[in-house]
This record gives sequence, C-alpha cells and structure tokens, in this order.
Amino acid sequence: MPYTYEFPRPCLTVDCVVFGLDEQEKLKVMLIKRNLPPYKGEWALPGGFVRMSESLEAAARRELQEETGIENLFLEQLYTFGEVDRDPRDRVVTVAYYALVNLWEHRIYATTDASDAAWFPVSEMPPLAFDHSKIVQMALARLKGKVRYEPIGFELLPKKFTLSQLQKLYETILEKKLDKRNFRKKILSMNLLIKLNEVQTNVAHRAARLYQFDEQKYLQLKEKGFNFEI
Repeated sequence: MPYTYEFPRPCLTVDCVVFGLDEQEKLKVMLIKRNLPPYKGEWALPGGFVRMSESLEAAARRELQEETGIENLFLEQLYTFGEVDRDPRDRVVTVAYYALVNLWEHRIYATTDASDAAWFPVSEMPPLAFDHSKIVQMALARLKGKVRYEPIGFELLPKKFTLSQLQKLYETILEKKLDKRNFRKKILSMNLLIKLNEVQTNVAHRAARLYQFDEQKYLQLKEKGFNFEI
C-alpha cells in the first residue's frame, strides 16, 4: 500500500519565459493567450501542471511543445515562485524556466489550452496573468547577467551570422552601446568563431562575412578553465 501524507500538499507547475531576437534586433518574449479560466482571454507565459511521472524539465519542454510547437531549445531553470495567493484556484508553486530561441528557425502556433501565441517586445508587453510579469523581469535580469560570462547569446542568432549581428545582440540585451573595434577584437581573440567562405545575401548594403559559433571548441576550452567574458 503506497504511503500517503496526512497533510495537504501544494500543486506544482512550470512556467517558461522564452526569449527571441527578431530581424530588427528587438528582444522579444513569447506569450500565449489563455483559453481556460482563470484569466481566460488574457496573456500569460506558456506552462502548466507537472505530471507525477515526469521531471520538472520534461514538464517544461512538454508544455512548450504542446502550447506553442517549440522544441529542441536552450532551457535553464530560473527560480521557484511560491507566494500563497499567486493562483486563485489553489495553493500552487511554480518552477520557472527561461529559454532562448532564434526566430528564424522556430515558428509558433497555439494549441491545447491556448487560443493564441505571439511574440512581444520586452518593452511592450501586455498585462500578464498570475505573477508572470514578475517572472519575466527576473528572467530578463538573469539573461543580462549570464550573457556576459557564458556564450548563451548565440542561441538567439541564426546559425550563420555577421559580427554586426553579434554585437547588436549584446547591445540589445545589455541595453548599452559597445565600441565596435574593441568588441570585435575581444570576440575574435577568443577563437570561438568559424569564419565562413560566405557573405550575406539579399542585403542593400555591402555584404558582410558570415561566421558560426564553434560550440565544440568552447566546451573543450571550458574544461581547461577558459573564461568567456564580454
């Protein structure tokens, strides 16, 4: 006979803050419009209840796939939110994750309990259900901090990118201008970029050289104590 606890237990959910960078270098967050109460018809983060048979990360990835169609993306645990009154239905604790995708390769669509799914600039988000605005702000602070000492920013770019695109990504996330010469000198000195024999196509200006991030080389250097820092 399975052991049962005599005390009430809170419900457990996961919520995901998915960041993307559009072609105009605007940082965006993906939201879903809820199709079920509470907060039916309002915008929220994708997420849902954790099943008894799955891990937290498995639940987060499943909810993203079910509600938006997104899968195979960078995902990292952010924080646990457990305010007593954060969900009007019951005592609910949520474990938040943040994810990074590039918008060139991920199409989103609403399914299951979402009536719509869309990208919103972080500076122009609508009011959010539950405490999701607080979760987004914490995820944004984490992204700004971590992008400086780990190369997670490459997850937001297409596989082939220009140095200008890379610099603009950091300027957008960090919300400050970076010196072009110093930035390029520093990023190239790390020897983590593969210079391709390709240039941009279908651009009005002079086509720039394309690069790729050498993830395998980074992992090898990291094992030897390499310090990535922008």
